[in-house]
Amino acid sequence: MSSPLTTLSPTASRAAGRGSSSPLVLAAILTTQLMIVLDATIVNVALPDIQKALGFSATSLSWVLNAYTLAFGGLLLLGARAGDILGRRRTLLLGIGLFTLASLAGGFAQGPGELLTARAIQGVGAAFAAPSGLALLMARFPEGRERARALGYYAAVSIGGSAVGLIAGGLLTEWVSWRWVLFVNVPIGIGLIFLARAVLPETPRQRGRFDLTGAATSTLGMSALVYAFIRAASDGWGDPGTVLAFVVGGLLLLSFVLVELRAPAPITPLRLFADRTRVASYVGRILLVGGMFGMFFYLTLFLQNVLGYTPIVTGLAFLPLTVMLFAFSRVSAALVVRVGPKPLMLIGLSLSTVALLVLSRLDADSSYVAILVPLLLFGMGNGLAFVPLTAIALQGVDPKDAGAASGLVNVMQQVGGSLGLAVLVTVATTATQHAAPEGSTAQAVAQHAFVVGADRAFLTSAILLAATVLLLAVAVRARAPQAAPAPAVADEELDGPRIVAPEDAAALFEEEMAEAVGRPAEA
Repeated sequence: MSSPLTTLSPTASRAAGRGSSSPLVLAAILTTQLMIVLDATIVNVALPDIQKALGFSATSLSWVLNAYTLAFGGLLLLGARAGDILGRRRTLLLGIGLFTLASLAGGFAQGPGELLTARAIQGVGAAFAAPSGLALLMARFPEGRERARALGYYAAVSIGGSAVGLIAGGLLTEWVSWRWVLFVNVPIGIGLIFLARAVLPETPRQRGRFDLTGAATSTLGMSALVYAFIRAASDGWGDPGTVLAFVVGGLLLLSFVLVELRAPAPITPLRLFADRTRVASYVGRILLVGGMFGMFFYLTLFLQNVLGYTPIVTGLAFLPLTVMLFAFSRVSAALVVRVGPKPLMLIGLSLSTVALLVLSRLDADSSYVAILVPLLLFGMGNGLAFVPLTAIALQGVDPKDAGAASGLVNVMQQVGGSLGLAVLVTVATTATQHAAPEGSTAQAVAQHAFVVGADRAFLTSAILLAATVLLLAVAVRARAPQAAPAPAVADEELDGPRIVAPEDAAALFEEEMAEAVGRPAEA
């Protein structure tokens, strides 16, 4: 099964590139990535204004992020498969079109239901556009210096887009309206559709089947679990609706496993879970990104609702983390071959755990310095950890499964963010409900309750990261085995699909890292 790391054989690659200008092809692909990354951070900064305008509750607000990430992560592998069967350019255009229309609808939303529906459709569009865009880049630019340069631009746009999104979200929210954090995608999407149609080559269609049942059961099962956690925060663990949601989620995920065992073309080859180190990397990524989502979500609300920062200043407040994450990911990429992935992961995640423990001590009188230090530590720690964590997820993978394995890395990232944020919302809401009143006014009492809940969320995030450190220390060998090199061409038929070798997959570490920082809760 193909995925974001699937490309074409050399013959098909050369054919696809005829008549296309490389700079314009690269511009179309980079703009696609920029739109997806920018959307995630732009929405995060606008959350307080969205909550006030549409009447979201403290628990339901997280669905503005979860609706996107669940659809994106749950359908990512299906989107990659669609590119194989329908053609990459056609699938990319379909994804961009859905994303653009959903952005327009979301900007006009008059209630929570309308906005959440639009956000979910945005996630569907992103799931189809993102893997096809990266696959087209791999197909158009040959291995070596040209591809490395293109991937470098791809990573730079991912990280730069995150920073631009934070600042642009603040500017649009403060100077115009929160609705423009969605409307801004419309002109970008329309222009991108015209550019992509003009310059991107189509790829040959392949015979195959869509594992629609697998995609539906996995996405709906995870959505039911996330809903169950969030409902538990508002209605209690013994509430019949909460219990029913947990039961439905568990049954759907069990059905997903049974479907994948019997499917002729499974969306998730279960044999990838046979390796202990790889499973540890998947679980570790879920825990790590879950903790990271909570940090972004609650720190955004803390900066605006407690410290009184404007949306613009809030966006700028996160820039030190972005800079440190970018710098230390490059350090990690240089060191991982020399020292192995395990030491870097353990050191990095320990730094991130300390950062979250420091954040758990925030109060209403805290200054930005009390936030800046843990932001710097968190950026250093995650920068060191994300590269080797991605490496062990891809090492030792059979070449025919390399694409699916890389796709699962992104799926675990999205699922981890949604599930982790749901757990943290439950923890924070429970702490808020039991917080002792403190303050002379209703606003002061509410602010104190929020700080108590946010601190408990930060502490829970630290526990998730500490559990990740323990898991990786026990389950990962000191030096993960090197994957056998992939054959130059693994042709099933002329111009058939070729799986990118694990050594080429290493060039995508920066892209994986950029997606993490691009999702304060995603993307």
